Amino acid sequence: MSRTRTLCQSDRMALLHRATLTPPKLELVAGWLPSQPFGRAVEAEHIERIAAFRFDDPAGEVGIETLLVGAGDRVLQIPLTYRNAPLDGAEPWLIGTMEHSVLGTRWVYDAVGDPVYLAELVRVIATGDGEVEQHYEENGVRITKEPDARVHGSGHPGADVPAVGAVDVSVVRVVGEASDDAGAATLRGTWEGTVDALLATVRTR
Repeated sequence: MSRTRTLCQSDRMALLHRATLTPPKLELVAGWLPSQPFGRAVEAEHIERIAAFRFDDPAGEVGIETLLVGAGDRVLQIPLTYRNAPLDGAEPWLIGTMEHSVLGTRWVYDAVGDPVYLAELVRVIATGDGEVEQHYEENGVRITKEPDARVHGSGHPGADVPAVGAVDVSVVRVVGEASDDAGAATLRGTWEGTVDALLATVRTR
């Protein structure tokens, strides 16, 4: 879990806490998955974390993390947001709450229903950006956490970023089961065993 902050695009980062989570995030997600169309056949006790990456909330208030989870022979993409209070109107996307030993109670949302995640996803895709760097701080020393997933948008630096309401955003839930949409901007990712997988698309209306 982290509190993220933005200083400038080259200094975007997530500052992580070495903390205890109750319940652990994978356990929380496992209990929620069977209620989702893409997770109904998933046996909760058999899911495993494969990789993860993070985006940045410009306001530094919302944690944004995407889990890549193995479920049998499938890889599921589960974007999450972590908030310190409930998000008004987002009850359908609430996965649950967990206790963070540093930050206290965190409300965990399926991020496709969170405007902070959607705005950042659109920005990353439009500007050709990627995941943020992740760091721990121990005794005043910053320690970099090596990424286990890399993502990149198909746009380019300096591009105009459309408003979320002006585009159609599609997040690939089962990696490998969606094909490229000609003319759409994309987010693609690479992690161990997978290269340049399609993760999301944005199309102007």
